[in-house]
Amino acid sequence: MEYQTAPDMNSSRLSMAWADNMPRIIETSHTRSQQYGLRRESAPDYSPLARNDLSLLIEQNRLLHAHAVPAMETLYQQIVNTHNMVILTDAQGVIVHSLGDDDFLEKASRVALQPGVAWSEQSRGTNAIGTAIAEGTPALVHADQHYLSANHFLTCSAAPIADHLGNVIGVLDVSGDQRSYHKHTMALVRMSALMIENQLFSAAFEDAITIRFHARPEFIGTLMEGIASFSPGGRFLAANRNGLFQLGLSTAALQSHTFSSLFGLPVSALFDHYRTASPGLLNLCMHNGVSVFGRAQLRLSNSVFQQSLTSDRATPATAPAPMSASQAASTARRLSGLRYLRTGDQQLELVIEKVTRVLGKDIPIMIMGETGTGKELLAQAIHNDSPRAMSPFVAVNCASIPETLIESELFGYEDGAFTGARKKGAIGKILQANGGTLFLDEIGDMPFSLQARLLRVLQERMVTPLGSDKSIPVNVELICATNHNLRDRIAKGLFREDLYYRLNGLVVKLPPLRERTDLETVVKKILATESNNGRYHVSAEILQLFRQHRWPGNFRQLTNLLRTAIVMAGDEHEICLRHMPDDFLDDIELAATQLAAPDPAQMVASGANLEEMEQSVILKSLEAHGGNVSATARALGVSRNTIYRKVPNLK
Repeated sequence: MEYQTAPDMNSSRLSMAWADNMPRIIETSHTRSQQYGLRRESAPDYSPLARNDLSLLIEQNRLLHAHAVPAMETLYQQIVNTHNMVILTDAQGVIVHSLGDDDFLEKASRVALQPGVAWSEQSRGTNAIGTAIAEGTPALVHADQHYLSANHFLTCSAAPIADHLGNVIGVLDVSGDQRSYHKHTMALVRMSALMIENQLFSAAFEDAITIRFHARPEFIGTLMEGIASFSPGGRFLAANRNGLFQLGLSTAALQSHTFSSLFGLPVSALFDHYRTASPGLLNLCMHNGVSVFGRAQLRLSNSVFQQSLTSDRATPATAPAPMSASQAASTARRLSGLRYLRTGDQQLELVIEKVTRVLGKDIPIMIMGETGTGKELLAQAIHNDSPRAMSPFVAVNCASIPETLIESELFGYEDGAFTGARKKGAIGKILQANGGTLFLDEIGDMPFSLQARLLRVLQERMVTPLGSDKSIPVNVELICATNHNLRDRIAKGLFREDLYYRLNGLVVKLPPLRERTDLETVVKKILATESNNGRYHVSAEILQLFRQHRWPGNFRQLTNLLRTAIVMAGDEHEICLRHMPDDFLDDIELAATQLAAPDPAQMVASGANLEEMEQSVILKSLEAHGGNVSATARALGVSRNTIYRKVPNLK
C-alpha cells in the first residue's frame, strides 16, 4: 500500500499522518530490524568497499550496470534540482552506481548513501532498498519510517529489478530530502525499473524468437507490452512481467508450452509473415481466447530480422522471394540512415551535408552538442550510410563507465590481468569495432591517464590488451561526441591537446531542441514511433507551449514527455494540457512568472521601495496566471495568505 500526500504538506503533518497509518510492509520491516539486533539510535558502519572490491562488484554486475545506467540518466533528468539522487544496487543492496544533485550528494554521503555501501535491512534497518529486497516488491519509506534515526531526513522510493527468470538482481531507488517528497516519484521509479527489466530480457536471448504483444496495438513498444521469447523451434523460454500477466500462467506452467499452443499460429506461418514486403502487426489469439496484436523479432543464427511495422498495408498477391540475412540487415540499416534524420531544420541539413561528404574518407568526426540532442543517433546514421555499414558499430559512453573499468572496457584484457577478471579474458570495445565504427560518446570525460594510450592506438592502429605483450592490428572509423568545450578542458589540463587534434577531423554541432525550426515535425515523428500507428496528435495549445519551452533535456526529455502523455491520453486521440506531467506544467508556470516579473534594477532606479517591488512582482505573476491566486502562490513559493496580505485590495 502506497501513501501519497500533496507535495506542499509540511514535514510534521506528513510524519503524523504516516505514524497513524503505518503500512504493514513498514511494521514487518521494523520487526525484522529489531530481530537483527539494530538499535534506532545506533550509528551504522559508514565505510564503503575498497576501490578494487567496488570495481570487482561492478564487473560482476556488468550487464545490469550497462542496461541500468541509461535509464538512470533519463530518470535523473526528470527529477534534477529536486534534492534527490538515483541509486542502483546489486541483489544484496550494495550501491554500485548513483547520480544526483551535488548539494544532496554531499548530504547523502554523511549517512553513507554512496557506491560501495550496503543498504540491506541487516545493515541499515528499514529503508526502501533493503525492504524492497526483503519483500520482493516496490517499497516507499518516508522520514521516520526509517528504522535508524540517522536516516529520518530521507524519503526513498525503490523497486526491485528482476532477470528473465524472475530472480531479483538489483534495486533502482530514488532517495531525497523528505521535505521534497513528491507523490509521482514511486511511479517514475517503477516505470524505470520495468524499462531496465525489459532491456535485460531482450538482451538475454540471442538465438530466439521474441514476440511483443498487447490487446491494444498502440501499447506495443511501450512499457505496457508483454514480451515472450521462444527457441527457433518454438519452445517457450521466458516472459517478462506483463507477458506473464497477459498469458495468465506462471513461468513453471509455461515451460510445457510452445509458440503455437500459446498464440495459435505455427512458427512456419510466423516466418512466412515476415517474408512479405510489408508485414504489419500480427493478429493472434492466445490460449485463453483473448485476441492480441503482436510484433516479432527473429534473432536466428546471429542474424537480426526486424521490420519497422508502422502500418498495416495489405500483403501483395504474389509475395517476393524471401530475403537473405544480408538483405534484411541492409534494409534495417537503410531505414536508419542520414536521410531519415532530415526533418526540415536548416542547421541539421547543413550537418548532414557535411558528414555526407566525408563518408568513407577515413576522417574522424567530432559531434558537439548538448545532452539529449541525438549525437549517438547521428553517429549510428553515419555508420549505416558508410562503406562499413555491414561491419560492427560499437558505442562507448566514456562518462558512464567507472574510471576503474574503462581501460579494460576499451582495450580488453588477458586471463589473470587483474583480480576478479573473467576467465579467458575479454575482448575490448576497440577490437569489437574492428572493420567497423567506434563511437566514443562523452569523450571529454575520458580519464586523462587513458588519453595517451588512446592516442597511441589511433596513431599506430594497434591495440595491446591489459596483461598482454602482444599488439593486435585494428582498423576502425572513429566518431566522437561531447557536450564539453574541449578547448576549455585543454586549458584546465583535463584533455590532451595532441589527442584533440587527432580527433578533430570534421567537427559538427547539433542544435539544441529550443533552436530547431522543425519542432512540429519532430513531435509527429516521435508520436508515430511511440504509438506505432501514429493515431495521436498534440493540441495547438500544447504545441505552442512546446515552442516556448527551453527543453534542457532536449530530445530525450521530449520523447519521455510524449511517451508518458500517450499513456495518459489512452483512447483519446488528442494530447492536451491535462495529459502533461506536473513537472512540465511547473516549468511552464515558472517560465511565465520569470517573463512577467519586472526588472528590479529599473524599479530601484525609479525609487520604488521593497514593499512596492514585492507587490509589483505579485501583480505581474497574477496577470500571468489569469488571476489564479493558488497558481500564483505556488509559482512564487508563498502561501495564499501572503498574496492577500501583500496585495490588500485583491478580491
